[in-house]
Amino acid sequence: MEFHVSLAGHGDLSARIYRQLHEAVIDGRLRSGEKLPPTRELAGRLAVSRNTVALAYERLTAEGFLVGRVGAGTFVCANPPTSGAALVTGPGAVPPRPVWRDLATPPVLHTAPPFDFGVGVPDTGRFPMAAWRRQVARQLRDVAAADALYGDPAGHAGLRAEIARHLGLSRSVRVPAEQVLVTSGTQQALDLVARVLLAPGDRVAVEEPGYPPARELFASHGARLTGVPVDAEGLVVAALPDDTRLVYATPSHQFPLGPPMSLRRRTELLDWARRTGAVVIEDDYDSEFRFADRPLEPLHSLDRGDRVLYVGSFSKTMLPMLRLGFLVPPSSLLGALRSAKRLADLRSEVTTQGAMAGFMAEGLFVRHLRRSTREYAARRALILAILRRDFADRLEVVPSTAGLHLAAWPSGEVDVAAMVERAAAAGVGVADLAEYHGFGAGRPGLALGYGRIEQDRIEEGLRLLGEVW
Repeated sequence: MEFHVSLAGHGDLSARIYRQLHEAVIDGRLRSGEKLPPTRELAGRLAVSRNTVALAYERLTAEGFLVGRVGAGTFVCANPPTSGAALVTGPGAVPPRPVWRDLATPPVLHTAPPFDFGVGVPDTGRFPMAAWRRQVARQLRDVAAADALYGDPAGHAGLRAEIARHLGLSRSVRVPAEQVLVTSGTQQALDLVARVLLAPGDRVAVEEPGYPPARELFASHGARLTGVPVDAEGLVVAALPDDTRLVYATPSHQFPLGPPMSLRRRTELLDWARRTGAVVIEDDYDSEFRFADRPLEPLHSLDRGDRVLYVGSFSKTMLPMLRLGFLVPPSSLLGALRSAKRLADLRSEVTTQGAMAGFMAEGLFVRHLRRSTREYAARRALILAILRRDFADRLEVVPSTAGLHLAAWPSGEVDVAAMVERAAAAGVGVADLAEYHGFGAGRPGLALGYGRIEQDRIEEGLRLLGEVW
């Protein structure tokens, strides 16, 4: 491979590698049939994890630019797609801003591995689909003509009321329904906040390691990103730059490591935000799935200075395809955020929102949560028991009490990326914690989810993982 790969630019490391390889194929610097270096070799040259390079290769393979040959390596396809060539090199091409060229969309994987310990995925097979269909059918049957027009951009009034009631009972977040905005998942909530609060060049602090889609979204708005380390108590507040405009944090259980932010650290973060004038986005993801201890109060409930915007989602508690989330801002920002929502999509799809309101009002949501939590607790307990029995000398589990996955540190020197590849070849899907680092290599680790894997497949899946260690 003659051309040089550089890590300069915006976006995560894998996206930068993908973009450069993609353009090299399009413009002919990488020719049809040319062999690429092995992932380990290229990762060594760039001083990144092997998994970072593997993700770029995988996307290019899924898009038809590369092909892998067993025992031979990875090659440029004989006839790679050329549909993107005009956008990159054609006369009169209109290029996007550089940040959008770096924010590559990962390939959609339609086939799950036989032993799926994937992160951030619920068990859709246990969802009460029949009950949900009845709610949707009722909405379509009973909808009034007036409701078929454009309405309140803040969302369905009934759903806002149910969300407010649920948050008050389950999370001690007590706000009127009028202060709740319904969004298309957490991602739209973050986008609305960025539109209203961030100017290009503003500093945004994110946890490191942390949630990649949040990092990428803030980068797309021209923010200067700063990765802030986390420890056993959560975000290290002392490491926050004082010129930070916005902090994105996951206090209930840090993503992806798992520990909750301590009460001392929560108080410290709120005091810092009041002193510096910064705002804090509290992403309370997966907080409904708690397996031990009484949860600490959310930052929102402790906040006395209106510095916290509380966001959440139904993607894990219901179904990811529904794209339902919510945002609870300080009252001073409510008007601007409603306007931003109106400009973004006028009004979200109301049939799904109305169905969700009915699902919650009839107690079906709480019932589904209880059943799901019991099942996930059993899977989690089984994974922990097997890890203690069979992996005690190989893995140190990071303490956590909530969520749909566990993080663990390998003991000794382990090439985690290579091990994840071997596990995938054996039909076992696990995540490399390197995927969640956005500011250089971090401590090697694994994440094992229990949202998708049935109990009767856990032991065999972990046995296979042990074999490829």
